[in-house]
Amino acid sequence: MFEKYEADGLYDEMFSSVGVPREHYRPVTTRLQSMGHDAVSKRLRMADVSFRNQGITFAVYGDNRGVEKTMPFDLVPRIVPAEEWTQISKGLAQRLTALNLFCQDIYHEQRILREGIIPPDLIYGAKSFRREMFGVNVPKNVYIHICGTDLIRGADGNYYVLEDNGRTPSGVSYVLENRAVMKRVFPALFSAYRVRAIEDYPYNLLQCLKYVAPAHAENPNIAVLTPGIFNSAYFEHSFLARQMGVELVEGRDLIVENSFVYMRTTSGMRRVDVIYRRVDDDFLDPLCFRPDSVLGVAGIMNAYRLGNVALVNAPGTGVADDKAIYPFVPDMIKFYMSQEPILPNVPTYICARENDRKYVLENLDKLVVKATNESGGYGMLMGHQATKEERAVFAEKIKEDPRNYIAQPIIQLSQHPSLVDDHFEGRRIDLRPYLLYGEKVIVMPGGLTRVALRKGSLVVNSSQGGGSKDTWVLDDGADEEEEV
Repeated sequence: MFEKYEADGLYDEMFSSVGVPREHYRPVTTRLQSMGHDAVSKRLRMADVSFRNQGITFAVYGDNRGVEKTMPFDLVPRIVPAEEWTQISKGLAQRLTALNLFCQDIYHEQRILREGIIPPDLIYGAKSFRREMFGVNVPKNVYIHICGTDLIRGADGNYYVLEDNGRTPSGVSYVLENRAVMKRVFPALFSAYRVRAIEDYPYNLLQCLKYVAPAHAENPNIAVLTPGIFNSAYFEHSFLARQMGVELVEGRDLIVENSFVYMRTTSGMRRVDVIYRRVDDDFLDPLCFRPDSVLGVAGIMNAYRLGNVALVNAPGTGVADDKAIYPFVPDMIKFYMSQEPILPNVPTYICARENDRKYVLENLDKLVVKATNESGGYGMLMGHQATKEERAVFAEKIKEDPRNYIAQPIIQLSQHPSLVDDHFEGRRIDLRPYLLYGEKVIVMPGGLTRVALRKGSLVVNSSQGGGSKDTWVLDDGADEEEEV
């Protein structure tokens, strides 16, 4: 099944050279080769049936073929050695700490602006900068409690941070379900490894939510706020609420009275102390943000300012994962923590800068251009794959609104074997680990490995046809938590 497998000059996660698996992949490779195509395909079908039966789905907006889809599952696990993960987790914890210090600073003293580290116009021009949050003291000074940071591995074998997701990062439910399905359909594959557990994520998330509860709440009532069943990540919202044993609510289920938030129940009103919101800032409170929103709760921001309810993540955190602010995260680490960044960024051109914009417009065929406030693979131009006409359209967009675009060189993502018909072929992958910031930073050992299932594609997002695979971090007996 590996006879036709080629690396094509890319960094291959499984093989160090043609036909030679890396040491930590030898047991998996041997097992797959001994099984043959029919046995592997049978397990893949079993996995797909399991996902469908459990309703593990996501939605693609604008797709007329149907609302709910199961994410394609790639059966071959991605394996990360313990020493490699130690470096990754330290870098992620360092980065999340700096991003929280940045949010605290930017909504209070703004030292980083006064000292000229970041141009003020990039901050004030960010769509996710919330003036309503200026001077607001958030619980325990934590803004980004839950973060999903996207990592890629380049042809040089090194990891790079592609972007941070500090608003309402999604995908962790697929991480947990991928592991459960793998154990169900491929249990023998685990026998040769000590794989670090990820099943404690819901418990750790619950403790993180309790940590920021208002002082008046001895036994805090917690709820997950969802936009509703038509949201692309509704499965995840209901999954996490169920796993934590807390209520899943929509905006219409909540009401603010006397600056406290209450939930309507069959036994009357019940106060809510902590809300894990999966509703974007714009729709959170029609009295504060978009007045036409029917997804949020009128008056919830006032209750938040008074410290009567905790919102996770805090409103305004989007300024920290704006793609035009991303290039400055290494500077934040040096400025706030007096440390050198452990994980490097991808080189980035900020189109709001005249010299950068000139270079981008002259080299669109060699770059990836991204809208600073889009996600899921939307608002993006893959310059080397785009037509001349598509590049011309994007050039006009950049000229009209340069602040809204950044560009990066095309990084040849590492590849991993995926089953294609009766053999394995390499497909590009990335990795989104999940972090929790409560009393300390906890880095989930693993994360969502996303797979670009189309041959040659660099776009791994599920909304663009990508799939996912289980991610195994090997255990060396070290502590799973990165304390800051």
